[in-house]
Amino acid sequence: MGRRKAAALAGVAAAALLVSACSAGTGSPGTVGGGAAAGGSAAASAETVFRVAFNQPENHPQFIAMRAMGERLAERTGGRYGIEVYPNETLGAQRETIELVQSGALDMSMVASPLLENFNPDFVAFNLPFTFDSQDHQRRAANDPAIVSELYSSLAGQNIQVLGAFHGGIRSMYNPRGPITTPADLAGMKVRVIESDTNIAMIRLMGGSGTPMGMGEVYTALQSGVIDAAENNELTYFNSKHSEVAPYYSYTRHLMLPDYLIVNPAVLEGMSPEHRAIFTEEVRAAIEEEGQLWKTEIARVTQAAKDAGAQFNEVDTEAFAAAIRPLVDQKLTSDVARRIHEQARAAASAG
Repeated sequence: MGRRKAAALAGVAAAALLVSACSAGTGSPGTVGGGAAAGGSAAASAETVFRVAFNQPENHPQFIAMRAMGERLAERTGGRYGIEVYPNETLGAQRETIELVQSGALDMSMVASPLLENFNPDFVAFNLPFTFDSQDHQRRAANDPAIVSELYSSLAGQNIQVLGAFHGGIRSMYNPRGPITTPADLAGMKVRVIESDTNIAMIRLMGGSGTPMGMGEVYTALQSGVIDAAENNELTYFNSKHSEVAPYYSYTRHLMLPDYLIVNPAVLEGMSPEHRAIFTEEVRAAIEEEGQLWKTEIARVTQAAKDAGAQFNEVDTEAFAAAIRPLVDQKLTSDVARRIHEQARAAASAG
């Protein structure tokens, strides 16, 4: 027990040093590198400020929604709690931030859903191709307590609690060489994927070779030829400037992954029931706000990418769907995962 406590304290100290280093030289609290963190004035000056790791830029819908959530939380709790969001992998790549949350060195992180398969394989239920028909379908199913309550609390023993599922966009392929229209076009191509066995298997079925990599490395890897392609939504494609080095965006629309806001359960346990209820309400409000922001931003960034020279093309959707269809049966290996996937598909007609 003494060794475990020492390790935990070391983790907290490491995170404190990390955050301190990020804020060094700014001259004001609640900022990273001169303004990258954005809890806002009320949130940043709260009695307890929760730090949230985020791997995208400040103009991303999730960042904007979380920042607004921090302001509302501070207001509704009378300045007791606030939130600061640290974008652009300031606190590390997503896999690293999960470990920081587990150790208690970091309060929360926004992470891509495939990463949680490494902690409970049943999370694969939402990570398979064509699970969701639309953004609204995904929001309903992935935040329905009747479907997800057991799954989202299953990691509590590993010091992870899923607070909710945010929209993570609809993922398609992009590369520097030319349009992709069929799986044959991906033959021999190294494609950056999120670190998960499911995503690696998916790319293999689509004809390519999956290469796990942190988001912060993708631009240089595309530019230098370390990877031949990547897959993500239009917002990440443009905001991360990948359109500069991979101007061909092909609408495979193969995945609609949720992004999970995760927290160390000790954070929730430290709140009064009243404040915990407010916090939960504000997470739900942030999910709704983020969804609306996505709908307006996708059209804007797609046009901006086109204006900058990127080319967008449709693909043989059925050819890609047929290629990766075996992945669903292969990955739904437990009764729990099958039930969740079936319930998610059934929710498509509920809205």
